[in-house]
Amino acid sequence: MDTFTSKDRSALMAGIHGRDTTPEMIVRRLLFRLGFRYRLHAKDLPGKPDVVFRSKFKAIFVHGCFWHQHKKCRKGTIPKTQSSFWTTKLKGNVARDRKAIRQLRSLGWQVLVLWECELHSTQFEARLISFVADKPRRRIRDGIQIN
Repeated sequence: MDTFTSKDRSALMAGIHGRDTTPEMIVRRLLFRLGFRYRLHAKDLPGKPDVVFRSKFKAIFVHGCFWHQHKKCRKGTIPKTQSSFWTTKLKGNVARDRKAIRQLRSLGWQVLVLWECELHSTQFEARLISFVADKPRRRIRDGIQIN
């Protein structure tokens, strides 16, 4: 049984947004502080990655552990109330994520997925810097090299 009234639950859910989340802002501030410049939520790319480096053909998704079902995190569990609704909803999110990443990679993009719970680990900053600072791979489409 839900501990909130219907009105309170509705207000809580209305406050959840898909952009400019706290984990996303942590990543963006770090990148900016380190001197990297990027674009946000590229609508022309599959999945609208949170952070995009067009010249490097690199995209970063910052996933919330609950909403994107992080298997290695305790936050990635299905709620016990209305579990059939949440199972359908969250499995759809995961399937959409996989499809977007697969499409980006097929277009020659490198993709990094950062999880909300990783942002507090010691390896997070090094992993992010390594991904962004690494030289871009040459893209090949239809047997023709594209730079």
